Amino acid sequence: MPRYYTDEHEWIDVEGDSATVGITDYAQEQLGDIVFVELPDVGSMLDKGGDAAVVESVKAASDVYAPITGEVSEGNSGLEDEPGLVNSSPEEDGWFFRMIIGDKDELEGLMDAKGYKTFVDSL
Repeated sequence: MPRYYTDEHEWIDVEGDSATVGITDYAQEQLGDIVFVELPDVGSMLDKGGDAAVVESVKAASDVYAPITGEVSEGNSGLEDEPGLVNSSPEEDGWFFRMIIGDKDELEGLMDAKGYKTFVDSL
């Protein structure tokens, strides 16, 4: 399953017509200890680059943006009881939501793992 990255530090795993979205290890490291995650409602439509979720840490609150356009099909309910999963497993168990892809062409503007590493190294 291909994984893509945004310059806002979200990752997106694509499987057929659906995708799983979360924040990168770099993003969770910058935020510090995550204490709360607000997920989008199932059925809500997200626009590429639009607000999708909110993550709060002991340092700050930060928006999580939709990497592509689509409809939310599932939220990670495990984050309600254990928001720290975003810190301990940001790119696996700490995923935020799943969505039905609205426009696969939008994936073309995203980075692959090598491109994202180069981007982070330049920060």
